[in-house]
Amino acid sequence: MKIAIIGAGNLGLAIAKGIINSKITETLYITKRNIKTLQELDTLDNVFLTSDNREAVKNSDIVIFAIQPAHMQEIILDCKDLFKEEQTLISVVAGFNIHKIEDIIGDNLSIIQAMPNTAISVNQSMTCICSNKKGKEKINLAQNIFNQLGYSIEVPEEQMQAATVICSSGIAFWMRLIHAQTQGAIELGLEPKEAVDMITHTCIGAARLLISGNNHPEQEIDKVTTPGGCTIAGLNEMEHQGLSSSIIKGLLASYNKISKIAKN
Repeated sequence: MKIAIIGAGNLGLAIAKGIINSKITETLYITKRNIKTLQELDTLDNVFLTSDNREAVKNSDIVIFAIQPAHMQEIILDCKDLFKEEQTLISVVAGFNIHKIEDIIGDNLSIIQAMPNTAISVNQSMTCICSNKKGKEKINLAQNIFNQLGYSIEVPEEQMQAATVICSSGIAFWMRLIHAQTQGAIELGLEPKEAVDMITHTCIGAARLLISGNNHPEQEIDKVTTPGGCTIAGLNEMEHQGLSSSIIKGLLASYNKISKIAKN
C-alpha cells in the first residue's frame, strides 16, 4: 500500500504520524509548501517529503487530501490528469463534500470522505467515513486504514457535517471541559499536574465504562450519585448554571457554521 498525504497542516501531520506509527504503508509521501517544517520526519525510512503534489499523486495508490477548503479545487484540478481508476481518493477536508469533488473530476473514481480528529496521531481517532457510488468498493480499505489509527464508522454523507462537529471539533470541546475541571481542581488545592492526571484518567475510565457496558450515561451516573451526596449536589449546580444547555448550543453553533462553509 502506497499512501500520499496532500497537505501537512495539523490534521495532515497527525494522520502522517498515525500511519507511520502503525506501519501500514510501503511508502508515504507527504506534501507541504515549506517542507523544512517537517524535518522531524525527514530521516524516516520510506517517508518522502515534497512540495510537489503531482509527484506524490503519481507514486501512490491512496491519496489523502488534508488541505484548506479554499485550496481544494485548485489542487484537484492540478492533479486531475494523474488520477487513475485504481486509485482511492480520500478527502478529510471539512465542508468540501463528495459532490464538489465529483463536479471537478467526475464520478468514475473511488472518492471517500473521512473526518478523523487529531487523536489520530496517537492512534485514537474517531473517524467517520462516507463515499460516492464507486467508492463503496473501497470503504473497507479506508476503514482498515482508519481502524488502525483508532476507530471508524460509516455514516450517510448527509450526516458528515454533524459527525465533523461531534468527532473533529469534539476534541476541542473535550479539551475545554478537561481544562475547566483542571481549573476547579487547582482551586480545590490540587497541583496542576496531579489534577490533569486525575481528570484525564477519570475521563478515560468514564468512556471505557460506556464502551464496555453499552449502558446509557445516566445509568452510570446513577451508580455514583447517592441521596444527599456530594455528586448530585455538584451535578445539580452544573445544570443550574446551564451545563447541558451550553454544550447543546455550542454543538448547534458549530453545525450551523460548517453548514454555512459547505454552502459557500
